[in-house]
Amino acid sequence: MKYFLSVLVMALLACNSEYTPRKKGYYKIDFPERAYRSYHPQNAPYSFDYPVYAEVVKDTTFFEESPENPWWANIDFPQFNGRIYVSYKQIQNEKHFEQMVNDAFKMTYSHTTKASAINDSLMTTPNGLTGVYFKVGGNAATAHQFFVTDSVKHFLRGALYFDSTPNEDSLSVVNEFLFEDMRQLINSLKWY
Repeated sequence: MKYFLSVLVMALLACNSEYTPRKKGYYKIDFPERAYRSYHPQNAPYSFDYPVYAEVVKDTTFFEESPENPWWANIDFPQFNGRIYVSYKQIQNEKHFEQMVNDAFKMTYSHTTKASAINDSLMTTPNGLTGVYFKVGGNAATAHQFFVTDSVKHFLRGALYFDSTPNEDSLSVVNEFLFEDMRQLINSLKWY
């Protein structure tokens, strides 16, 4: 018993450094320098700026069917394993416009099962276009979605997704970085 107490006292006295718990760590991400170029495909009814470290790829499938027009595109960010899906539609009439707005809200709010919050805000671009920006919180499949329109002829919708399991903590820095690129796309959007 005496031996046990002496070992216990020595063990307690031997620990003279303070224990500091450490937070969980994530990989360091080196972000590229921001620079943009214009995307205006031939005969397309729109143009916008996108980052030089991204690649625009024409979207050729929509749930294994062809998109309704040739001006759908994907903006790929290979270094982040992310993609902004950009879909364009021509407004046929007021009822069609209302349906597209409702669809944009439905698609965003379909993430409510995983989202901790969904904030939508009206926006007006420097080019006088209007739309709604959606910020989705939590472990939803997307954190950023938007649509921009002139309410008469043009409607463009975008959504950022990653090809990985949604994890708000580990994706937050990349989401914040790509949010600025989405803002540039939205603010530089022009109709033709």
